[in-house]
Amino acid sequence: MASVGVALGYTMQATMAAWLMATMTTSELMVALVQTASTAPAILFGLVAGALSDIVERRLVVYATQAVFGAGPRSARVVFVGEQPGDQEDRQGEPFVGPAGALLDKALAAVGIPRKQVYVTNAVKHFKWEPRGKRRIHKKPRVSEIQACRPWLDAELRAVRPAVIVCLGATAAQAIFGAQFRLMQQHGKILPTSLGPHGLATIHPSSVLRARDNESRRLAYEMLIADLAIVAKLRTAPRSVGNSSDTTIDHGR
Repeated sequence: MASVGVALGYTMQATMAAWLMATMTTSELMVALVQTASTAPAILFGLVAGALSDIVERRLVVYATQAVFGAGPRSARVVFVGEQPGDQEDRQGEPFVGPAGALLDKALAAVGIPRKQVYVTNAVKHFKWEPRGKRRIHKKPRVSEIQACRPWLDAELRAVRPAVIVCLGATAAQAIFGAQFRLMQQHGKILPTSLGPHGLATIHPSSVLRARDNESRRLAYEMLIADLAIVAKLRTAPRSVGNSSDTTIDHGR
């Protein structure tokens, strides 16, 4: 019986995806998701989110295995925005589950922020890569790809309504704060955003892992910890208007 229900759910999702794709632009679809997240039962939200996942995969994903959306409780007070999924995220369909995600977990624990209480996502929803032997190597997303995924990021932030938006790395920071933002000069500074009362940028955990030697890694990790300690203090700040749901948002299938 359960398998029949699952099959029916996927059929409904595919049907909804086809209808939405024929009648709405990507921006209109993301607004629909926000409205659904705010007002509809969880089962309908899941159906719409799944349908939109299908659409984004069809419209945007070329090299990646799948689109990878955000995950975490809708009541999260902190949202972390990275650049794009990595190799492991692309394979597993979940954000921040690779080496950078493990380092983020470690850093969050060090400053007293439980990972299960935050929402994690990326500015770009697909893994862009180039082959190097048998490996898939990260390739920086184009501005057009960031812009194409921006409606979904906006929808996620409006659905969660966090007290703090934390940008991990320069790509995420420029997506939120503008192209003029300079990460190494402005990291750790509390700034207002249009989608939340407090914004802050820090280095991406992957930059710690890519540091050229042990001393560089130590210094980079200390910078990350210092910035996250500021986030830990901001967690109790008032959030933007309106969301108190404990529903967990997970757009994976």
